[in-house]
Amino acid sequence: MLATAMYAEALVAALAGAARRAALERGQGTVEYVALVTLVAIVMVGVIAALKSAKFTEGQELGALILQKIAEAVSKVKY
Repeated sequence: MLATAMYAEALVAALAGAARRAALERGQGTVEYVALVTLVAIVMVGVIAALKSAKFTEGQELGALILQKIAEAVSKVKY
């Protein structure tokens, strides 16, 4: 009986510790998501800048098209 009580106390302590750790990591997913979106945005800006400054007309046209599509998508966002 004593072993069962000790096991129950250890289990409760372990669950309480897990709950505390979970509470500390509450916003971690949001931070990672924002970092990923920021990274993609930086890469897109670099690609567009490279295409806009390209010497060939196809690159400039593609850069302009990408900018146009981004502007259209942003203008459709409703708050």
